[in-house]
Amino acid sequence: MWKAILPAAVALVTLGLSLVSGEAMKRDSEQKQVLALAQGDLAAPKTTGSTSPTEKRVAQQPAPAPSGRLVALVIGNASYPDAGLPLPQPVNNARALAGTLKDNGFDVTLGEDLSKQAMEQKFETFKAKIQPGATALIFFSGFGIQAGRQSYMVPVNAHIWSEGDVRRAGVSLEPLLAEIEARGAGAKLVVLDASRRNPFERRFRSLSTGLAAIQAPDDTLVMSAAAPGKVIGDAEGDTSPLVEELIEQIRASRESAETVFNQTRLAVSRASHREQVPWVSSSLAQDVALAPSDQARTQHSAR
Repeated sequence: MWKAILPAAVALVTLGLSLVSGEAMKRDSEQKQVLALAQGDLAAPKTTGSTSPTEKRVAQQPAPAPSGRLVALVIGNASYPDAGLPLPQPVNNARALAGTLKDNGFDVTLGEDLSKQAMEQKFETFKAKIQPGATALIFFSGFGIQAGRQSYMVPVNAHIWSEGDVRRAGVSLEPLLAEIEARGAGAKLVVLDASRRNPFERRFRSLSTGLAAIQAPDDTLVMSAAAPGKVIGDAEGDTSPLVEELIEQIRASRESAETVFNQTRLAVSRASHREQVPWVSSSLAQDVALAPSDQARTQHSAR
């Protein structure tokens, strides 16, 4: 019987040894592969969390420095067919101030007797010029109307019979200020020569005289021809007292914008024996020059 069983037993033992040997070889191969991979990771540069030389140069670049560019939007609306005779001063105001600002280094966008569509087009041109850190000045001369505690600049093609028409046909300054703030403008300067009596007030059931206070973002300086809720008539002369004095102060003074605005307010108030007292409101956090920095240095050294 042993003679019959022995060959089978030998075969089984041989098979078992082969399986054990094969498993050992497999484990040895796997260990070698793991070791090779580990050595490859040590030799090769790691990519996780690393940056290429180009990426490192980009990462090391500082944020764009404020450009200090001076940009201005200047609008004078005088010819209102639905409001009677043309106003005598707004177009002259716009032209005179635009010339002074250009002399001081401003990139000026000028508009005269603009419809609502034309005003919006000028806004787009103006906003496209704004770079981070720019000083942005907005000037409007014409009719301004208060509705719902907001002030609206009135285009020349406006047909107004109610406060609802003011909101539909007029152009609010506050959204424009918010947009230029979003574009990275530094100081925002606003001059409103629009505190005239509402020419459409007899059509209104309720009456709100003058302009409302401007709800402006931080770093904004606003000057209006009169205090909120006050109205003034057009004085004699080609330009308004506010614009005439503002131009004089810009040309004569090398002070900050806030100082120039306040000096304008005081001068107009004294000249009119307090019949007209312009309104100045500021949230500026620093002094703002009304000339480019290199020009300002040249002027300062010449004093």
